[in-house]
Amino acid sequence: MTIQSTQTTIIDLSHSINNNISVYPGTAQPQIKQLSTVQHEGFAEMSLVLNSHHATHIDAPYHMIEGGKTLDQFAPDTFTGTAFIVDCRALNQNEISIDLLQAHARDLEQVDFVLFCTGWSKKWKTAQYLSDYPVLSTAAATWLSQLPIKGVGFDAISPDEIDSLQYPNHKILLGKELIIIENLTNLDLLTGEIFQLVCLPLKIEQADAAPARAVAILNKQKC
Repeated sequence: MTIQSTQTTIIDLSHSINNNISVYPGTAQPQIKQLSTVQHEGFAEMSLVLNSHHATHIDAPYHMIEGGKTLDQFAPDTFTGTAFIVDCRALNQNEISIDLLQAHARDLEQVDFVLFCTGWSKKWKTAQYLSDYPVLSTAAATWLSQLPIKGVGFDAISPDEIDSLQYPNHKILLGKELIIIENLTNLDLLTGEIFQLVCLPLKIEQADAAPARAVAILNKQKC
């Protein structure tokens, strides 16, 4: 008789926060200061000055939609569910087309989150991180917004071009009350997998966004 057990692997999908991370142009860097140490005061404590969009974070509809939901208005189960990654690293252009999404339609229609691996997380904390990353076409964003999903995520700083003034993809996705996860990492370790995503934001009242800790949980049977 063969006895099977489950092996659980957890992969961190979050960037660490420090004073030298990549930030959206015009955004101040975090200010993290050591206030006390165990050696001198008997306990360690830090001061944290953070923007709601620093590092790996979640955008709520309120970020771009007048009267939209704030992050704390979503139930906790909004931030967890099954996920599938669309691999965009082989694109020879900076647009993620509707054709690429429809090629994965069978997988995308059965998960809670659609994540995009562009490879841009490898450029984190460099000038290149803030330019030329692939973004959804308007048609692709509209197609995604019509799926029965909870949210979308990117290993880049935005679903819109860095110099966008209208933010069409933000508005299409947030307008359907989908959450947007930005600045993910390690997605290249999970392409082709359907896995459990847990991405819990800080519970800040009336937040347009908040930093989050995102992890992938894979459960595989082993003999």
